[in-house]
Amino acid sequence: FEQAQAQAEKQRLVSENLSKVGNINTIIGKVNVNNFDYVKQIAFDLRNQQENLFAVLVGVVNEKPQITVMISENLVTEKGLDASKIVKELAKEIKGGGGGQNFYATAGGSDVNGVEKVLKNAKEILNS
Repeated sequence: FEQAQAQAEKQRLVSENLSKVGNINTIIGKVNVNNFDYVKQIAFDLRNQQENLFAVLVGVVNEKPQITVMISENLVTEKGLDASKIVKELAKEIKGGGGGQNFYATAGGSDVNGVEKVLKNAKEILNS
C-alpha cells in the first residue's frame, strides 16, 4: 500500500462521501487501508483541502476498527464541535475508546460489527 493508493483513497472519499450540511463540508465514510497511519495522513490532507470540514473516517485493519474524526479549526470555535468528545461517543459502537484534540481525535475498538452504526451516528451529529 503506497502513497499513491492513499491519495486515490482520499479522492474516492471526496467523490463518494462529500456532502454539505449548511455550510459544513462533511465526509463520512469507510477508508480502505491496511495501515492506520494512512488514515491520519488522509484526514490531515482533507483538512488542508476542504474548508469547514467535518470528517469521520472509519477503517478496519486486522479485524480492528478505528475511527478518525477531523474538524476544521473554525468549526471547533464557531460550532463548539469537539472531535475528542465525538470520537469517544462513536467508539461505544465498536466497543472501544479513544481521544485526542478538539480538532483531531481517534479511537480504536474491537467490534467490527459496529462500523455501520458509527457511520450512521456520525451522520446524525450535525443534524441534531
